[in-house]
Amino acid sequence: MIWKVVRQIVKSGIRTEPAPYFVAGADDEMGRIQSDLLDILGQALTIRLVDAGSCNGCELEINALGNPYYNIEGLGIKFVASPRHADLLLVTGPVSRNMVTALQRTFAAIPEPKLVVALGDCACDGGIFGENYASAGRVANVIPVDVVVPGCPPPPLEILRGILKAVRRRA
Repeated sequence: MIWKVVRQIVKSGIRTEPAPYFVAGADDEMGRIQSDLLDILGQALTIRLVDAGSCNGCELEINALGNPYYNIEGLGIKFVASPRHADLLLVTGPVSRNMVTALQRTFAAIPEPKLVVALGDCACDGGIFGENYASAGRVANVIPVDVVVPGCPPPPLEILRGILKAVRRRA
């Protein structure tokens, strides 16, 4: 059985996707973001992520921030499990009715000054879900929002720009 698979691999070769196309100057911008964060905060930025009912498209882009190309931890940005350790709350998705109380409690647990970034079209304006019996709609309907990052889903570089915009507001 294994020899059949090996023959197939030898016959067809190893197939992979081509390397992704990267925008020129993106490395420079990430370097500027890092230096701006350190200048403003003087320390690492900690983020608490809350999925308030998203399709997980935004979470995939957030996970991409951890890969070697974007290297968010190298920029001094870390995700934390406890809102008590967070500087910024990053919320994705329209807020489902079942998540309203949890989101409000998470927001209340974050120490001052509180920064909130609504990430993706659904978090910004309710997206295709809007407000209905199952959804409270946009994040701003439940907690105060400092910065919105539109897109379905927004690319990783836009997420970084939104985080930096929120941090600049704090300074």
